[in-house]
Amino acid sequence: MNKNALRSAIVAFFAAIICATSFFRVPVPGIQSGIVIQNAMCVLTAVLLGGIWGVLPTALFVVVGVLGLPVFAGGQGGFQVLTNINGGFRLGWVLAALVAGLIAGRPSVEEKHIVPLFVIRLSVAVLVGMIAVYFPEVFYVIAFKKAELGTGGAIKLFVTAFFAPFLLVDFIKAVVVVLLSLKIRPVVAQYLYD
Repeated sequence: MNKNALRSAIVAFFAAIICATSFFRVPVPGIQSGIVIQNAMCVLTAVLLGGIWGVLPTALFVVVGVLGLPVFAGGQGGFQVLTNINGGFRLGWVLAALVAGLIAGRPSVEEKHIVPLFVIRLSVAVLVGMIAVYFPEVFYVIAFKKAELGTGGAIKLFVTAFFAPFLLVDFIKAVVVVLLSLKIRPVVAQYLYD
């Protein structure tokens, strides 16, 4: 089979996996989306595929959701998901996948032999990706709450309601993503790149 056709099929498969994780949601009072694993899946698929290929499943997932399919947490879909206070997270998933995929780089069969430098690079890719999810959301919260709370108040709201409560959960998700990536990346490399 042609490698590009196989990569395209894998991108679609990973996008479908990200979509399927919309059913895994822990409700949090006051926060519409709650705790989701879609952000971790976006980063996981990015580090598994590496490079620019890593962002494609997440970009496909977000485009399909914005076009109307209910693939986001809580069965949400449509353009309106970008126009509410949590809309920055959808853009953040794409940014996180891009950053994590570029830092992780293209997987290699040689990664079967786990060396400290590789573990550090993969860990940095995942942690930076998990933090990058929040970057666009800061601007969304400021845009939605600046008139009511001022810029400083909006930033404080972001930190107290959207960022700080999820740090521990996102750290745990990041550890799981790193551990899964260490095992799966050499297999992906064997079929897609070598």
